[in-house]
Parts: sequence; structure tokens; C-alpha cells
Amino acid sequence: MKKKVFIFDDNLEILELCTEILQDIGCEVQTSPTTNSVEQQVSDYMPDLILMDNWLPDMSGIEATKLLKANPQLKDIPVIYFSANSNISELANQAGADDFLAKPFDIDLFEKTVKKYTAE
Repeated sequence: MKKKVFIFDDNLEILELCTEILQDIGCEVQTSPTTNSVEQQVSDYMPDLILMDNWLPDMSGIEATKLLKANPQLKDIPVIYFSANSNISELANQAGADDFLAKPFDIDLFEKTVKKYTAE
């Protein structure tokens, strides 16, 4: 069964690139450029992993991650914080994310990090 990954990022080029990489390693991908009703979006798809950008319209990645982690049905889905901010580890920590990846990212590291959370 394919692992499902949900990517929240308002940069369409990043969404396309990540979708390609993830499909290449056998994942099913859902993307959203906004965090509008983030809990609903995630509940409808129930991914195995979430990639969350910091800067998003509507609600920041920190707020969105906190909402997901506070939801009993969604709190166990790992969230990888995904940003070009220099203090990304701090932001990921603040958000309660499970891990983080700095942008621009190394494709091997990106794949390795995703596989760490989607391995059987």
C-alpha cells in the first residue's frame, strides 16, 4: 500500500517538485497552498506524513501544526516542518513538529527524512 503524504506550501514550484520526488519513491501525494480548515483537509485525506511550510496564507505553519497536534484523531501523524527560515529547528520545536527540513533542501536528505516516517 502506498504511503500518503500531505504537503502544505504556498509555493507551487515547491509543491510540484516535492510531488515528483515523493511519487518517484512510491508515495501518494496531496497538496494544499493554504491552511484553510487544516484539520478538515487532513481528516479527509488521513496521510501517513505531513510536510508543513512556515509561511502560509490564512494561518502560519506553527498555528496549523499546533491545531493538528491538539486534535486527538490527528496528533499521531508525524509533521515535518519545512522552511527556509534560518531558525527552523526553533520554529519546528515551537510548533510541536516531529522533525524539520531546511529549504532549499538536498533531495537525498529529503527522501531519507520522508522514508524515516513512511517506512513499513
